Amino acid sequence: MRYSETHQLFDQACSFPVEHEMVVEQVGDVTLTTPAGDSFTVQEILTVTDETSYRSVDALYTTLLRNLDEAFIGSKYYDDRSGPAPGEEQVRGEADAF
Repeated sequence: MRYSETHQLFDQACSFPVEHEMVVEQVGDVTLTTPAGDSFTVQEILTVTDETSYRSVDALYTTLLRNLDEAFIGSKYYDDRSGPAPGEEQVRGEADAF
């Protein structure tokens, strides 16, 4: 499962507010897969949090996102707004010309 699908999963599997232990019991064994194919369970991801309960599905989902391993980041340090890399030429279309 992709991490982006967990919001709907949490909403369907849990009644909010919900205790942390209940979340682990209900969905802790669900496996999330990184873009590189590595797998982590929801329980493994949530073990690093100090939260004892979640008021809403959004609070639980946000906690999950904050604790995701960096392996879930697609292209690390990617910035499509930067200029060309050193040694590359900038290509501009006619609309970009001054």
